[in-house]
Formats: sequence, C-alpha cells, structure tokens
Amino acid sequence: MTEIDYAALAREAGLPRVGARQPLPAYLRELWDRRHFATKLARYRIEANLAQNRLGLLWVVLNPLLQSAVYGLVFGVIMPRSTREGENFIPYLVTGFFIFTYFSQSFNQGARAITGNTSLVRSLSFPRMLLPLSAVIRQIFELVPMMAVLAVILIGFGELPSWEWLAVPFVLVLMTMFNFGVALIAARLTVHLRDVTQIIPILTRLLMYLTGIFYSMEQVLADKPEWMMTVAQLNPVHDYISLIRYALLTDQPFTQQMVIVSVVAAIVFFFAGIYFFWTAEERYGRD
Repeated sequence: MTEIDYAALAREAGLPRVGARQPLPAYLRELWDRRHFATKLARYRIEANLAQNRLGLLWVVLNPLLQSAVYGLVFGVIMPRSTREGENFIPYLVTGFFIFTYFSQSFNQGARAITGNTSLVRSLSFPRMLLPLSAVIRQIFELVPMMAVLAVILIGFGELPSWEWLAVPFVLVLMTMFNFGVALIAARLTVHLRDVTQIIPILTRLLMYLTGIFYSMEQVLADKPEWMMTVAQLNPVHDYISLIRYALLTDQPFTQQMVIVSVVAAIVFFFAGIYFFWTAEERYGRD
C-alpha cells in the first residue's frame, strides 16, 4: 500500500504548516498590523508592576533618582573632583543615568521577552517579535516622565532650555532603534541559552562603568594611550549619552565620530536584530 505524502499534499492544497515562518516582508506587515497589541501589553505590564505600590507611577522616576543619589554621593562627594572638574555634576550625572537606564532596561526586559512569556508564545499565533517590541515600548513610556523630571532638574541647576534641546528626540530615535536591535538579539540568545540571563546583568554593570555615567571619560583617559579613548567612543551607548549631554548641558565635548557611530550602530543593530530574531521564529516556544 502506497504511503501518502501528507506534506506534499498539503503544499499542493496551499495549506501552511502550523507555526511556519512567514517570509520577512509578510512577517513585518503582520507585525505592523498587530502593533497595538505590543503597545497595550506594555501599558499592562507597567500598571501590573506598579499596582502594588502606593506611589504607583512615581516609582518610574523615583527609582532612577534614588540610584542617581547613591552614585552621586560616591562619585560626587566621596571621590575626588579631578574626574568632573568644570562640570555641573548633578545634571551631568542624572542625564547620564536616566538615559543609560533606558538602554539597560530595554536590554534586560528584551532578553526575557520570550522566555518570560512562554505560555503566551505556546498558546497564541502572532509574530513573536511583538514581545521584545513591547518591552522596548514599555521603556519608552517610562522614559517620558523621566525626561520631564530631568528637564526640571536641569532648569533648577541653571541649564536653561536652548535650541540644542530640540536635538534630543532625534538622538533618542536612534537610540530606540539600537535598543530594539539589542533586545531582539538578546531575546533570541536567551531562548537558545538560558545562561545568558546570568551574564546580562554583569555586562550591563560593566557597560555602565565604561560609558562615563559618573565621570568624564575624556578626563579619566586624558593621560592614557589614545586608543583607549577611541575604543570608549566606539561604544554606542557612550555616544548616545554624550550627544544628549551635549544638547542639554553646557561645555560638553562633541565629535563627528559620535554622530557617525550613533547612526551606524542604530541602523546595523536595528536591521541585524530583526533578521537574527526572525530566522528563529519557528523555534520560539519549542526550544
């Protein structure tokens, strides 16, 4: 008795395989059509996370503010002034920490986007990319009140609004593209190797100290070999923060290299992250 080739029969009938990966253009179209799911999920996550706290949404701002205060005590009071001479230190610190928090939370939450929603991934059919996208959208929602508080702090310390402030949204758009790409890459790697979740906090902490959140990299590396400063400036997170500091604060360094690295990193990580995540679409929820 001839065995029936069900796979060939299904292809002839135009029946798609369950969980089959769509071509990338079709996948991205469906992602766009379902974008509201990512937005609503991000809002739900924020509300659920803050529902048990009496101060609610205030913790979105209070948490990074309190952490900034701790680091400000260490690097602004206890540590010598040589690494921050000539800087309005409080606005310098808070600006760097708020923007770095946007990156680090996108990185951390994006990495857990698939593994933290296993039941959702296994029970419903939708582009899995919506989950890391939702993680980044959540950080955008939380960044908005942080930027409002940052503006108040800057004005309170004498950093008055100027035309340069209008450059901040453009830098944040580039950083969002970069963050999304990083979140997609981390989300896939975490699915294949759960140990990545243990490495990410260490990597994030290392980046925090190598990005110049609490001190000026230009001053710290002034007497070091030139290649060390070059390597530091090739760190996209450092460049995004430096560009925002340049726009918001007075007497901040600016180089064309910062702009080039920021634009190139945003484009490369954005498209590479999309492709890297999409190629494993069929494996999410099965590995």
